[in-house]
Amino acid sequence: MAAWVVAVRAVAWLFLGAATWLTRGPAAAFTAASSDAGIRATCSEITLRQEVLKDGFHRDLLIKVKFGEGIEDLQRCRLLIKQYIPTGLFVDPYELASLRERNITEAMMISENFDIEAPNYLSKESEVLIYARQDSQCTDCFQAFLPVHYRYHRPHSKDGETFTVVSNPDLLMYCEQEFPILKCWAHSEVAAPCALENEDICQWNKMKYKSVYKNVTLQVPVGLTIHTSLVCSVTLLVTILCSTLILVTVFKYGNFSL
Repeated sequence: MAAWVVAVRAVAWLFLGAATWLTRGPAAAFTAASSDAGIRATCSEITLRQEVLKDGFHRDLLIKVKFGEGIEDLQRCRLLIKQYIPTGLFVDPYELASLRERNITEAMMISENFDIEAPNYLSKESEVLIYARQDSQCTDCFQAFLPVHYRYHRPHSKDGETFTVVSNPDLLMYCEQEFPILKCWAHSEVAAPCALENEDICQWNKMKYKSVYKNVTLQVPVGLTIHTSLVCSVTLLVTILCSTLILVTVFKYGNFSL
């Protein structure tokens, strides 16, 4: 009899727990979901736009980032762009150093064993860190500037052009205090230098954003294989002619007295 009473009480407790979960569990979940949705509703969208300036083999990559209106104290945040350079392009680290000295841009190569002279079929994808600056004409905007150059490509048999695709970069953000926008769009942390002038490492927030263009496609002119014989012949002829003129000038006007 006692065992039967204990069993009845256990079943009653189970039913009571289930009823409590049914009344409180969905309400708590709904409250959490509503709170999360409220945060999302107040999130301002981040927009990134890539543009390529100039013509020819030497271009400028301009990256603009715009935050939604109503975000305060953006001055306390720093924006870092991790740009992936495809094999068809290269960035000159010596040029970057010169631009840093003149305070034109803040960018640094992070790829090792980088060869600026290699053609595209012998090169690897490289990575560049660009510390974006706030736009003086837009309080909610950042921009970054990076000079890029075409690599030499293999000649084609028919078409005298090829295409190089510049993918969208990673957008990293570091703030001195907690901002709602970090809760909205940050989905992971990435270790990177805090600033260009020191070696301290900070934990940057990798941000989600909306890109104006899916990718940037560059048209690169290449040679034709049918012109190989002509180019080689003309190059050899010009080399022999110039060498002969140099030798004649040296022997005619040179002073060989010892």
